[in-house]
Amino acid sequence: MTELLCKQDYEAATAATRDERMAWFREARFGMFVHFGLYAMYGRNEWVWALENIPKDEYEARADAFQPREGCPREWAKLASEAGMKYMVLTTKHHEGFCLWDTKMTDWNSVKRGPKRDIVAEYVEACREFGLKIGFYHSLMDWHHPDGGTCAYDMDARRRFLDYTQGCVRELMTNYGKIDVLWYDVPEPMKNFEGWESLQMNQMVRELQPGIIINNRSRLDEDLGTPEGHVSPEERDWEACMTFNGISWGYVDSNQALPDSYNVRGILRMLLTACGAKGNLLLNIGPTPDGSVPEEAIKPLQDTGKWIAKHAEVVYPVSDRWRTGQLGGWVNATRRGNKMYVWTKIWPHEPAGLGGIMTPLKSACLLPDRTPLTFEQANQRILLTNLPKECPDKIANMAIIELEFDEPPVHKGCSRQPALHGGKQH
Repeated sequence: MTELLCKQDYEAATAATRDERMAWFREARFGMFVHFGLYAMYGRNEWVWALENIPKDEYEARADAFQPREGCPREWAKLASEAGMKYMVLTTKHHEGFCLWDTKMTDWNSVKRGPKRDIVAEYVEACREFGLKIGFYHSLMDWHHPDGGTCAYDMDARRRFLDYTQGCVRELMTNYGKIDVLWYDVPEPMKNFEGWESLQMNQMVRELQPGIIINNRSRLDEDLGTPEGHVSPEERDWEACMTFNGISWGYVDSNQALPDSYNVRGILRMLLTACGAKGNLLLNIGPTPDGSVPEEAIKPLQDTGKWIAKHAEVVYPVSDRWRTGQLGGWVNATRRGNKMYVWTKIWPHEPAGLGGIMTPLKSACLLPDRTPLTFEQANQRILLTNLPKECPDKIANMAIIELEFDEPPVHKGCSRQPALHGGKQH
């Protein structure tokens, strides 16, 4: 390993290469998270071991019954590609400590137990087949390792556990060719980057994988923020990670998960927020114990892909960081350069207005076939006068109207704010 940099010099060096390394990520917009491990066999939650106080020997006994079908990672990658996703992130090791690759650091892995196969290798092969960028999730917290808890206060335990952790990460960065994302999670029980030796570990990672993107969960800021459970824009590169059902990251019985699962419109609403604020959506599936994609996720993701295929120009390119304010109750919007893309929430069924736009409008059309729309513009109002009677989008009932201006549009916001007299505005 080359000479270790101090934190200030390391952060300056990574900042200097960030635009080049992040270029693909900033265009990708949409990725698939895959949470897969022994917890799938319980079907209740990926934290089931800890939350239900399952004895260690009882949990370990599940390992040999863990038998994902050969080829299941290819099904994940195929669906990700169909959905319009550009990259994937797989849990190589979740908090349970069970490693899904042929590691020499522990026998608690999918080659020595269960399927007797390297699931990570199958996943990498599948990503490459479908042209997807490859991400490895790796939990720093480890319930199975004997030093996983005592490392917080016992220096000998800490050294053993850090050697183990760094050894695992080194294998992942060495054994599978080019890796695009390293997605750390839960840096417990250490409370600072010094405790984890993150500065040393991540410099090792970047030496082995010079083009890699690293997230912000090793107690260093690194390349991107990762809001979880909410699509919240940040003033940096960011990626919202979301479950498919709000119940569990791991597998849950499809019939029970279905009422809480996203439909295509819900997925597109999250993408809208990401596209409008230079962020990405990393949407999770929790495969069944045999590795199958959960049934409730298949059609919504396939339909999302069909919609994106029709409207790729409003999803994939880099958008300006811009908040439209309130154009109207029937729309949201994103912007790129001189164009505003209006995403419909409901269809107005009659001439409908967009309020607060100060810039003269040059043209309006419906995507994807660019059907011209007539309009009037006066008094900070654009009135679209020949909208179809019904929403033209039959996939998600979410049409896109393109507004083109001679210069980047300026939006003033709502021109009439009602006075509040001791009550709440709804």
